[in-house]
Amino acid sequence: MDNTTIRDRAQTYVTQEQNSDFRSEVENLLSNESGTQELADRFYTDLEFGTGGLRGVIGGGYNRMNTFVIRRATTGLARYVSRFVASERGDNAQPSAVIAYDCRRYSDVFALEAARVLCSHGIKTYLFSGLRPTPELSFAVRTLGADTGIVVTASHNPPQYNGYKVYWNDGSQVVAPHDTGIIGEVQAVTDIPGILTAEDAQKQGLLEYIDSTIDDQFIDMVVTQVIRPELFTAHAASLGIVYTPLHGTGAMLMERVFEELGISIDTVPSQRMPDGEFPTVKSPNPEEGEALKAAIEQAKETGAELVLGTDPDSDRLGIAVRSGENDFTLITGNQLGVLLADYILGSLAALDRLPEKPAFVKTIVTTELQRVVAEHHGAQVFDTLTGFKHIAALIRSFEANPGTWNYVMGDEESYGYMIGTDVRDKDAITAAVLTTEMALYHESTGSSVLKRLHELYEQFGYYEERTISAVFPGQDGIATMKGLMEQFRSNPPTEWGGEQVVALRDYQRRITRSIPDGEEEQNIDLPSSNVLQFELLDGSRVSVRPSGTEPKIKFYASVRSAPGTSVEQAREAVQARLERIEAAIHGYIPEA
Repeated sequence: MDNTTIRDRAQTYVTQEQNSDFRSEVENLLSNESGTQELADRFYTDLEFGTGGLRGVIGGGYNRMNTFVIRRATTGLARYVSRFVASERGDNAQPSAVIAYDCRRYSDVFALEAARVLCSHGIKTYLFSGLRPTPELSFAVRTLGADTGIVVTASHNPPQYNGYKVYWNDGSQVVAPHDTGIIGEVQAVTDIPGILTAEDAQKQGLLEYIDSTIDDQFIDMVVTQVIRPELFTAHAASLGIVYTPLHGTGAMLMERVFEELGISIDTVPSQRMPDGEFPTVKSPNPEEGEALKAAIEQAKETGAELVLGTDPDSDRLGIAVRSGENDFTLITGNQLGVLLADYILGSLAALDRLPEKPAFVKTIVTTELQRVVAEHHGAQVFDTLTGFKHIAALIRSFEANPGTWNYVMGDEESYGYMIGTDVRDKDAITAAVLTTEMALYHESTGSSVLKRLHELYEQFGYYEERTISAVFPGQDGIATMKGLMEQFRSNPPTEWGGEQVVALRDYQRRITRSIPDGEEEQNIDLPSSNVLQFELLDGSRVSVRPSGTEPKIKFYASVRSAPGTSVEQAREAVQARLERIEAAIHGYIPEA
């Protein structure tokens, strides 16, 4: 896109943007000759409204997160929802929506802007008046019987980002056909009519603020997920828990839930209050050990056994457990999923409360050890594409076909867990409660979380996973990503770090290709997705997936050992293999 076109687009944006902060940013760039490159980055394309919504850097411009982009996206969403509800319930039916937001820059501004747009289209809108976690938004959509939902968050991304995720009437993020339908409406928006003020929307009964009533119901729901409530009263004092919300939305509800259960948690003071700048961490991401550093130090001082950390919108959970007098071990997302599957399914079975035809759901890049453990406890294991909207879609199919399967829990490797069906997205609050219960249980039997994990490794084999992310920024990044994926697809590696590849699963074409003879079989019963998975000789895997929200490709390496070997020996051998595979992966990533 040439400079003249860029400047014309910027001038048009200035006339459209109602927020003075974002408008001034672009006006300053237009008047400053040194701002040409920055202006190009903001206007060479529109911030893409994808299947999950929007995510991008905050600022003025069509390729940024700002009030104009929010208004345009919500206009398309409102038109789609209004038409859908009219077709389903008649022209006189009033659609409804719920909106929540987290602590990030402009989150409250974007949430109110979206609410005003929805109200202007006659959609009854319930807006939380303060910060709330993403799982509570999902719960509220279901509880209030709303037709759609929006949460303004960029999850665990750096402070300069914000996002906008869209939910459907079952409380899950939108899937087909609604995802593409909404995208089509958003792309078709060429005019954005004037919108109601918040005051006028309230006077007309279109805007309603919600708070404690939903909070109370959400907390009651979390408490009902507990399997052995007596553990919290009988053994809680012996555990000790340090919690960090990483400056996000989690503290209020987490503290209330644990108080309801009769257990005290020790929240990190410097990270308790919401702050979109996340001043005490490099990244507010509990997947990264550095984010839990302050909580671990506090646990060392207080003698606590368990550390819990949630990301800014409280949908991801990271934990660490005491592993020595003054040492803590970080538990990965894959490992915690294994431990929760073992505890929840095993406990329900032992107490004769496991439903008939129990279902455990994992994603295609999540450790296969979860499959082995879940099947051991009598569950049927289902694979989905990455993203909890796909797990929720599977639940819908179970519910639509009574007598098939009963969902118990599901998760993915990126520290997300969904236990029960009241929330249809990642839910770190419920997961934190069940993780604590699991730790209390193992403590009560003279064991520990770490000891139980090692027992599972010895019984089923040692599994370890590694995720490598390659970032492709700028205008050329997308083309580079596409080229790399096409290279893997058309000319697949026959080995990764000396590990022979025996098959390639192409989830876009929904085929499995035998690498030795090139024969293909159409045998993948999942929606088409741009994911490639290389199966190695012993069942270990390397998966490759471009991110749907960021300019990067993720590589997932999962290596296993046979059962029966000591954990120490198996770990050493598996890690050596992972090092070779990771080196091979880096060999394919172009230098910046």
